[in-house]
Amino acid sequence: MFDQNGLCDTRAHLSRRTLLTAASGSFFLGPLAARLAADEASRGADPARPKSVIVLWLEGGPSQLETFDPHVGGKIGGEVKAISSSAKGIEIADTLPQLAEQIHRAAIIRSVTGKEGDHERAVYNIKTGYRPDPTLIHPSLGAIVCSSDDIGADIPRHVSILPGNSPGRGGYLGAKYDAFKVYDTANSVPDVKPRVDQSRHDARMNDLREIAEKKFARHRLLDSDNLRTLQTATTDSATKMMTSDQLDAFDVKQEAASVRDPFGDSPFGRGCLAAVRLITVGVRCVEVTLGGWDSHINNHSLQSIACKTLDSAAASLIKLLAERDLLKTTLVVIGGEFGRTPSINPAGGRDHWPHGFSTLLAGCGIREGVVHGETASDGDLDSENPAKGVKDPVTIADVHATILKAVGVDYTKDLQTPIGRPMKISEGKPIESVLS
Repeated sequence: MFDQNGLCDTRAHLSRRTLLTAASGSFFLGPLAARLAADEASRGADPARPKSVIVLWLEGGPSQLETFDPHVGGKIGGEVKAISSSAKGIEIADTLPQLAEQIHRAAIIRSVTGKEGDHERAVYNIKTGYRPDPTLIHPSLGAIVCSSDDIGADIPRHVSILPGNSPGRGGYLGAKYDAFKVYDTANSVPDVKPRVDQSRHDARMNDLREIAEKKFARHRLLDSDNLRTLQTATTDSATKMMTSDQLDAFDVKQEAASVRDPFGDSPFGRGCLAAVRLITVGVRCVEVTLGGWDSHINNHSLQSIACKTLDSAAASLIKLLAERDLLKTTLVVIGGEFGRTPSINPAGGRDHWPHGFSTLLAGCGIREGVVHGETASDGDLDSENPAKGVKDPVTIADVHATILKAVGVDYTKDLQTPIGRPMKISEGKPIESVLS
């Protein structure tokens, strides 16, 4: 079903968690970094810092033909034009002129192939590296990254800004690896400031501890010592977050206007700037969502509008990471759940297409200024075999393995589900042509 703009109307309302719920669903293991320093030098890459991921999630399915893989002319090209990029010999769509100037820092994978053409199933596939399984919920990429070490921050290490239909989940690793959800960073993070003065707040916390102790004693709960420890840790983590200077990382207004303005005056642009600040204080994975890509009608117009917001924000993100010497330890991933059909439908739109689409990677040792793969041109299109003509195809699992290897996670490792079932982190193979 489509809304009045021709978009698949699948977005569900996401209610906001309370602080304690968020605390129990996040990963707090003590301070990693001092407060965000004011001077530029202190923002540089720390050799001991674990590598991080920033995912720019293009919800709805961006068209590869209107972004990173233009086919100008012919039956499939549409209205888009190609422009040269900062990487020799690489052209992208003219909808992304600012991002074109950062391609010398990136690798474009043009031959990603999947087997899911439904939004919900494809989102699950892309975010976890696995197709949906009725017997198991797999952890998302951010959860895997955060579970790979025991270094923490005062604030959650897995953050979803402007969360879409499916923010990152901990899956079988547990709710403590779920993404902490925030919305437009023009506003303060909700539910982290006491609504009473400090003395009254402290009294309330003492009362909470007394009530909890009486509850455990009265009910003689099974494994009560573990439950008491969990509740204490959850409460302590929440209060630590409430008093942490690291919360300032969400406040993009602390940046100079000369830094903020290039990102664009949009929630997505502010989210991208916040992502840089969050990575600086020890957050391991930040996902920033931009919707508006599901262009079943008026494809060129809808894709162009979404690209305008993406262009300034993504280009500024990569540029700022490089300027602050954080691109060495931060992997930027740009993509959505699938691409769009080469053919243009009677409504001037493009439909869902998992048979050859694009993902951009930058940072963390990813080879710079390269392209992997190629999608079919007019003469190679085959309705009976949609993947025909895709050169050097890679699977979604391969993309996951590549990302994990780039950030130093052993993608071959087996994890244990709660019932003791061994599960590989990834069933893919890294795409060596984009790894240094």
